[in-house]
Amino acid sequence: MITTRVTAASTLVMTLALTGLVSAAELPYRHADEDIGTVRQVYDGKLYPDIQVNTFRNIDRLFPTRTVSRGETVSVLPVSDQPLQEFSYSVDDQTYDLYDVLAMNRVSGMVIIRDGEILFEKYLLGNDEHTRWMSMSVVKSMTATLIGAAIQDGFIESIDDPIVNYLPRFQGSAYDGVTVRNLLQMSSGVAWNETYTDPTSDRRRMLEAQIGRQPGAVLDLMASLPRAAEPGTVWNYSTGETQLAGALVQAATGKPVAEYLSEKIWSKMGMEADANWWLQSPDGLEVGGSGLSATLRDYARFGLFLLNDGVIEGERVLPDGWIEAASTPKIVGGETVPYGYMLWPLHGRSYAAEGIFGQYVFVDPDKNLVVAMWSAQPKPLYRAGLNEYEFLQALSDFFQ
Repeated sequence: MITTRVTAASTLVMTLALTGLVSAAELPYRHADEDIGTVRQVYDGKLYPDIQVNTFRNIDRLFPTRTVSRGETVSVLPVSDQPLQEFSYSVDDQTYDLYDVLAMNRVSGMVIIRDGEILFEKYLLGNDEHTRWMSMSVVKSMTATLIGAAIQDGFIESIDDPIVNYLPRFQGSAYDGVTVRNLLQMSSGVAWNETYTDPTSDRRRMLEAQIGRQPGAVLDLMASLPRAAEPGTVWNYSTGETQLAGALVQAATGKPVAEYLSEKIWSKMGMEADANWWLQSPDGLEVGGSGLSATLRDYARFGLFLLNDGVIEGERVLPDGWIEAASTPKIVGGETVPYGYMLWPLHGRSYAAEGIFGQYVFVDPDKNLVVAMWSAQPKPLYRAGLNEYEFLQALSDFFQ
């Protein structure tokens, strides 16, 4: 029965689009009636493949959301007259091609853009160019980027400001004494267990607080955490830090985080569709570390924004030098950490926003290259068939 409804919706979408009577943004979402799982099943890695895919493209049905509005015009992403062909690479005497990457990593969508032109674009597992797909931790990079925008706009005076200057509710907590820089680098020193599949971990406690949908519950959890080290001395990956990052953006700008994202980036980069973003409670604060859902090309446009050094049509949205600082390794407690401001430095000057289950926005400024990739790997971590970093480096190396 669901197949019939989806097919009917698909037919309607295609018919309306071909007639030109409505824009793509106004079309009904053809996946809206699909059966989906629960958010606990998502994090447990206990969804059968078909239901998992349905869920990943319908995450706006799991929690209340706020719209990230696009602008009035759409930026054209031209298709190259020399598409990517015959790409392959070798690891340990084994040769892999693009078909292997798509199949073995259960990729559900990939677009490769070089010099502003699409070299490759493919949708799988029932997706198409209008499908919205979950970001997971890719959105951490967006939240961190908005902190940069707030600094550029003067809403945040300095990256070295104590966060309690903007979030006074955390005075007297383990976050008292933590700076904006510490938050961006996940070096607050506040104790945190990120294990996705452990129902007793802090990450799952945060998820349960989100499921409860009580205003302020997630931030109350963060305020209750103990200190494990002095700020700036230990790196510890923490989705919890991104909840404070989102709260910081809202408090400093006086605007909902989704609205600020729309104002600074989404409406100006020519995104072709509205996105939506999970809220911690109805009409509440955005979830800073996951839950944004957007089309593949719009994720790629965010990558192009990063590639362009945070400048849109001559207007500087991010401070000069922000992208370089955000995308390079940091020294924390005397050790080099492969993490910037919620971006992952990779080979050369390249870097990526990454999310569990295989979500990527990859940028290589030396090759003028952006890759946006969706996947539906069966578990949150350690289920990629092929190492994504090796694939992305091989792709960079392919372009001389």
